[in-house]
Amino acid sequence: MLSESLKKNKYQACEEIGRGRFGVISRVFCPMTQSSFACKTIDKRLLSDPTDRECLENEPKIMTLLSPHSNIVQIYDMFETEDTVQLILDLCQPLTLYDLILQPDLSEPKAASYMQQLVLGLAHCHRFGIVHRDIKPDNIFFDSRGNLKIGDFGSATWLGELGTVDGLVGTPYYVAPEVVMGRPYNEKVDIWSAGVVLYVMLAGAPPFFGETAEEIFEAVLRGNLRFPSRIFRSVSADAKDLLRKMICRDVSRRFSAEQVLRHPWILNGGQTISMD
Repeated sequence: MLSESLKKNKYQACEEIGRGRFGVISRVFCPMTQSSFACKTIDKRLLSDPTDRECLENEPKIMTLLSPHSNIVQIYDMFETEDTVQLILDLCQPLTLYDLILQPDLSEPKAASYMQQLVLGLAHCHRFGIVHRDIKPDNIFFDSRGNLKIGDFGSATWLGELGTVDGLVGTPYYVAPEVVMGRPYNEKVDIWSAGVVLYVMLAGAPPFFGETAEEIFEAVLRGNLRFPSRIFRSVSADAKDLLRKMICRDVSRRFSAEQVLRHPWILNGGQTISMD
């Protein structure tokens, strides 16, 4: 249900297209521009944790700062009532990167294209001192033309004066080890997560796994990056080299977004014949 203030403006409510922890996402239509958008409605009554409330306040500010960028979901409007906050965003396709990863024919060139677009978006965030903190396939969307867009900035935050933040934020399979250890961390946690996304694209499974969140965290902390031959026999050496440099426990040696974009596998569009 759209708020009265939103109704009085330029949007008409259409069907619900998604549901999350704190609310729903609906399609809305703007008669003035003859365009459709996504409306993310957040129920403030569900935000009992102070951290969640802070994220609610930060999300529209961060998205406004980052907009427009071809690889980031754009925010167009925001409306607030006593109980809800409603964000008017790019309307993306119903399929996320998670859905595409489940398809068996994801080639290296296609994976390289997705990774380049993802890291271009991350580089833009990092230039503004913003760390996303929840990069995973479910938060990676596509517009009507097939362009990749990073979405869901509910966990994003600004890096502090020291260039670091803290807090156990993220999704177990994709979270960086320094986050799990409770140490202050920087924007390179997004690169670790993006590296795990790349691994999943190429292997169909995450590099670190377990039956529970605790077991997954333990595997992440061990950080034993392996390339099982039955899965990776047809994956190029360049792709594996990039994975090692993104999923690197030593933060000082882990690639930055700009370094990822300059890696041969990205520059060559995944077109490589070199094998281990």
